Amino acid sequence: MGRILEPPGDVRVGVVIPAAGSGRRMGGVRKPFLELSGEPLLGHALRPFLADPRVVCVAVALGADDAAAPPAWLLSLDARVRVVEGGATRGESVARGLAALPEDVTVIAVHDAARPLVTEETVSACIEAAARGEGAVAGCPAVDTMKQVDAERRITGTPDRSALWHAHTPQVFPAGVLREAYARGARDATDDAALVESTGTPVRMVDDGGSNLKVTRAADVEVAEAILRARAAGDTRG
Repeated sequence: MGRILEPPGDVRVGVVIPAAGSGRRMGGVRKPFLELSGEPLLGHALRPFLADPRVVCVAVALGADDAAAPPAWLLSLDARVRVVEGGATRGESVARGLAALPEDVTVIAVHDAARPLVTEETVSACIEAAARGEGAVAGCPAVDTMKQVDAERRITGTPDRSALWHAHTPQVFPAGVLREAYARGARDATDDAALVESTGTPVRMVDDGGSNLKVTRAADVEVAEAILRARAAGDTRG
């Protein structure tokens, strides 16, 4: 059994949004500012967190040029938003965001700006799990047959998918646990839960319904637009 921390009496949430990526797979487009249904991806990603009254600060890690001159819409979005300059890797950007959060936050969420479809319900469920002393990772069960391959893409095994989940964000943790994990280093990590797991803190999956996709390629924009249209029409099946 891993260690479970005592739940804090007053939940104060800090959020880190790494958004300093180069957008290489999108042809170099500054992905956080790519418009989706008339609003930048970053705006969509921020709103579910800003809707939660337990969130006291959101640190957005942008590329150097954007951090030096952030867009006006971002600066005026909410007084809880602060902009920091990101690093060369996602891990470095998260570390800089952590340093910008108040010391008295009790829970810290990390969410990729490229996931604009996260819901308020998923955000709240992850925060509640972290407030109980565990880590929480939004995601969904694997529904496809999974294959393990070698360096030449030859299949070496077929793992049981019943025990496999796709890991998304937000990933939310007791603040001290995440700070400790990053203090140990490994800032080239692409998954915060992997760092926290090494501290012995239990981390559980939170089902986000599967529509919390990451906008990585141009085709993903069309899918995300369709999901937003379905939600606006009251169809939650998408």
